[in-house]
Amino acid sequence: MTQRGPTPRRARPRATPARKRVGPVPRGVHAVTPQLTVRDAARATDFYRRASGARELLRMTGPDGRLTHVEIRIADSILFLADEAPERGNRPPESLGGNSGSFHVYVPDVDRALRRAVGAGARARMPLAGMRWGDRYGKPADPFGHEWGLATRVEELTPAQQRTRAEAFFKQAGQHG
Repeated sequence: MTQRGPTPRRARPRATPARKRVGPVPRGVHAVTPQLTVRDAARATDFYRRASGARELLRMTGPDGRLTHVEIRIADSILFLADEAPERGNRPPESLGGNSGSFHVYVPDVDRALRRAVGAGARARMPLAGMRWGDRYGKPADPFGHEWGLATRVEELTPAQQRTRAEAFFKQAGQHG
């Protein structure tokens, strides 16, 4: 068959604006980012600012006035905070009668960091001491029921040295580990 007239053109796909590639983890956030539920996220944000120099990055409020998401930066890490919302299963340590863990935070000067936290309203739960794993370490509890382990590395130890020190510690304490 002979075709008469101009050769039909194939429709070309329309150019779409190039999308910026989005990584799986937001910029500035670590793959594991703690999220705390507290009784008063606004007061907690202020406490963390005073206790650790935290800087608020973002604040979102729900229709009921509760803070649903606050992002703060402490040194090189981000922490998420939210007000208690029992209807969504979000309860703080005060409502649960305790907590299940603590945060280990490395700081340049643990003595100064603990004094600052206590001065802002934290309670010293464990005094500063040299630890068998090479840190100078102490434990404050914030006014919202969360425990923090503050540390400055003072010795670099091999795993074998850490095991030897752990064995000596437990032997002295009358425990076998």
